[in-house]
Amino acid sequence: MGLFRKTPEEKADIAALRDADAALHANQRRENSAGIDYETPEYLRLNEAANEAAAKVSVWRGGTKHCR
Repeated sequence: MGLFRKTPEEKADIAALRDADAALHANQRRENSAGIDYETPEYLRLNEAANEAAAKVSVWRGGTKHCR
């Protein structure tokens, strides 16, 4: 692990975070266009997946993991 170099695991975690965020936002667009303005079970599932993916990625890469 380096400041600018990413391990293969870090690259996979970053890709998973981006995929989870993309799925969450696509669902949000679908629900908004359908007039849904409350948290559906699908939204909650996708949000939880995005939060779990973000916990594995450094803040520097868009996640919520603080490296110490």
